[in-house]
Amino acid sequence: MNSEHEDFISYLRHEKRSSEHTVTAYHTDLKQFFDYLEQEYQLQSPAEASHFIIRSWIVSLMEQGLDPRSVNRKITTLRTLYRFLVRSGKIQRNPMLKVQAPKTRKKLPEYVDEQKMDRLFALESGEEYNFENFRNLLILDFFYRTGVRLSELIGLKVSDVNLYNLTITVLGKRNKVRQIPITLSFKNLLEKYLAEREAFLQVQGTTHPYFFVGNNGNQMYPGFVYRIVKSSISRVSTGQKRSPHVLRHSFATAMLNHGADINAIKEILGHSSLAATQVYTHNSIEKLKEVYKQAFPKA
Repeated sequence: MNSEHEDFISYLRHEKRSSEHTVTAYHTDLKQFFDYLEQEYQLQSPAEASHFIIRSWIVSLMEQGLDPRSVNRKITTLRTLYRFLVRSGKIQRNPMLKVQAPKTRKKLPEYVDEQKMDRLFALESGEEYNFENFRNLLILDFFYRTGVRLSELIGLKVSDVNLYNLTITVLGKRNKVRQIPITLSFKNLLEKYLAEREAFLQVQGTTHPYFFVGNNGNQMYPGFVYRIVKSSISRVSTGQKRSPHVLRHSFATAMLNHGADINAIKEILGHSSLAATQVYTHNSIEKLKEVYKQAFPKA
């Protein structure tokens, strides 16, 4: 790892406060790019790469058959890297200003419809009752009721859950803080969990501020939560994606289908722009088309 690589990763972790998932993805993309620079052009630093060289790497990725969405993610990595190099004074001109991303087809976000979610909660509620099963069910419910990201759920602290005001304070991307409202019925569920969490931690002989705890009583890690969600969604869905983000999509789609204002959904999800939220309107339009075909006699 060269100095630019190390400095950039440090910037992502400590200044931009990116999630470990994002840091890992950027690290992988940069390693591929730096290997290409060294093998094809004998360059040791990204500061030496022109926009022609960067374009040649992008072309090579597409010739390998890499999906345009994956190529665009790598371009995003380079855009972030070169902006950092300009700000830190390592280069004067940003070569990425002359690089265009390949066009991609918009892909609708995958989600689990409300009927399947109801079935999922019924199945999970039927499991043998113990702390771990109760916590797993609450994790699913929490994602579905609040639309939080995986990193936000893992980083949530007990002090962030205000049962008096019925709000949850979330630290999102770029250290953006937002508040998410909760219902009275969800408050009762959270109260029950907190009581059982305290008893569980006493048995484990550990304590920490994080709201959700792993099987050993410590803070949960992403892979642990991912496995819980994937296993549960698999019980009711055959979709390709069965991640926590699918539950976030399911939350947004359900809110929109029930008439929620798109700007309110934007605030709850923590999107920086309305364009990121508007993708969910496509799912609602598709649902309207289905209803129209089934209901209208001449459809």
